[in-house]
Amino acid sequence: MSRFEQMPPRIAKLPVDERGYPVPYFVEWVDGKPDFRVMNQQHLVDAIKFARCWICGEKLGRYKAFVIGPMCCINRISAEPPSHYDCARFAVEACPFLTRPMAKRNTRAMPDGSWTAGIMLDRNPGVTCIWVTLGYRWFNDNGGVLFKIGDPERMQFFREGRPATRAEVDHSIATGVHHLNDLARTEGAKAIGQLEDYKRRFREILDRTLPQAKEASDAARAS
Repeated sequence: MSRFEQMPPRIAKLPVDERGYPVPYFVEWVDGKPDFRVMNQQHLVDAIKFARCWICGEKLGRYKAFVIGPMCCINRISAEPPSHYDCARFAVEACPFLTRPMAKRNTRAMPDGSWTAGIMLDRNPGVTCIWVTLGYRWFNDNGGVLFKIGDPERMQFFREGRPATRAEVDHSIATGVHHLNDLARTEGAKAIGQLEDYKRRFREILDRTLPQAKEASDAARAS
């Protein structure tokens, strides 16, 4: 039985694990049980080939929603394909890892053959973004695939299952951006310059989406 009273119709069709959590399309089943840490490789191929939602597995529409952290917002790279918006919204409000900022990834006894494309940041960013776009492209990396995300049509940030404040988004960026800086330095001057351009572009989008000025004025009025 599901532990959630209300779920989007597509999520409600998914199987449920022993805890009552719906099991997303991307999850691999190991020895008859879902392992939420492991991607199903065939479903990854099908999600790309047939434009299927990464969470529910049904056909995507015009808009694609990526569930990503602030660092991925900067370089516009995701290790996972997109989902429906309502599926993504359910994920950021229900997933234990996304709704508990202190939660850590469980990497114990990972199944043989598990891998990650690109370079995974072993941190919980505390803030999650739903980045809705009309387009993206995939490319090969580290024996797998990554996804280059197109310009945003809409962006929403969440923390603990609720809308995040600008201060919370800024804190997540400040405590994680050194990972991107370190990587760019290993790749040289061109990568450093490109990263600075990515930062500037994201900052401009963030200022339009979640302005600092409004929060500051609200805080001033409340004090």
